[in-house]
Amino acid sequence: MLSAHDAFSVRWRKRWKKWCAATMLGFAAIHASADHGFESSARAGDWPQILGPHRNGVADDEQLPERWPKSGPAILWRAKLGQGYAGPAVVGSRVVVFHRIGAKERLECFDLKSGQSTWATDFACSYRGGIDPDLGPRCVPTIVDGAVVAYGVAGNLHCVSLADGKTRWSRDLFGDYQGDEGYFGAGSSPLVVESRVLVNVGGKSGAGLVALDLRTGETLWKAGDEAASYAAPTFAKLGEKPAAIFVTRLNCVAVDPATGAVLFRFPFGKRGPTVNAATPLVVDDRLFLSASYGIGAVSQRWNGQAWVAAWANDDTMSSQYATAVPFEKHLYGSHGREDVGETELRCVELATGKIAWSQSSSGVAHVLRAGDKLLVVNVDGTATLARANPVKFDALATAKIASQTTRAIPALSQGRLLVRTNERGGPGELLCVDVAAAE
Repeated sequence: MLSAHDAFSVRWRKRWKKWCAATMLGFAAIHASADHGFESSARAGDWPQILGPHRNGVADDEQLPERWPKSGPAILWRAKLGQGYAGPAVVGSRVVVFHRIGAKERLECFDLKSGQSTWATDFACSYRGGIDPDLGPRCVPTIVDGAVVAYGVAGNLHCVSLADGKTRWSRDLFGDYQGDEGYFGAGSSPLVVESRVLVNVGGKSGAGLVALDLRTGETLWKAGDEAASYAAPTFAKLGEKPAAIFVTRLNCVAVDPATGAVLFRFPFGKRGPTVNAATPLVVDDRLFLSASYGIGAVSQRWNGQAWVAAWANDDTMSSQYATAVPFEKHLYGSHGREDVGETELRCVELATGKIAWSQSSSGVAHVLRAGDKLLVVNVDGTATLARANPVKFDALATAKIASQTTRAIPALSQGRLLVRTNERGGPGELLCVDVAAAE
């Protein structure tokens, strides 16, 4: 990855601050089978990792109403947080958030019903930033088998007990493998497949991708020279073959989770002032990738042996960092950038790339789905309840739920929307919003 000094010429400097602010990170950053990619203790209604149980923004066993109360959905509780853009993860009654207080990154667990902090574990963090004044973690924690895996902004990977926060192991992956902090530090949320933690480290000497043992933290394999992105990887099955699919800095690459052997690779991304941040989606036999900065969207179809190009353009759904959500052969998500031009909420036909409808949006929006209902959370703190309708934007209710920016990826669990707020370089809050209560 190019350094900031080398990547930007004088003509970009006038747009520098805008670009930084908008790309900061709700980053992180779908499965061909029902397998989530790991053996999990998560239950129905849990949100145990980035983008939920399937890494595609779709909740299990959640029901949303036709209307919210006229006064809007109630804020059940709020908790103070430090810096960072890492969204929450939820299993049972535990809500886990990764944030930064002073010179330490803190994993903290809150009770879902009361909002009380039940434990907090601190780790020293050396990251001093550069482009973005925010110094906090970017990656959503992953909760699996009673463990919490969290990847810090300086490339430190930690594993703690979900029950009490006690540290099981920590690894300095950037130190071990000469990882590059890039524009905003480490930001690709790890993927757990069975007992392996897979990370896009972007290290040297064949350590682009690294797998560690969930129980011990020991390195199991390392593979390739892929530079790191801000997109979280996902799990799929290609026929009966398990695959971990990464969007790295410049490629889309799938590997065998057990060995690191490359199953396929093709270019995706551009050098210079660009970011890959949306999670790759596998929906039935379709693969969908999206990015802004002139990269655009790519849709491919699995023919039983390989991916075959279906369509590609920069006009359909080019997402700066939010991941689209699938429903009945369509995708619902954000097109455009916060810092340049206008952003739109769109519905797109996955097979053809045809735009079904487009709605002007006040900034990038994260879209979550429960059944046939959508929760659209804009960066300006506005939440919209809508029906997933390929004919029109079918809004059912809209409410202002936060006064600060809501750029982090939210979580939906047990009728509650967990939303993290923050301002650039400052602290924020974790809000628990009752989105299941009807009018």
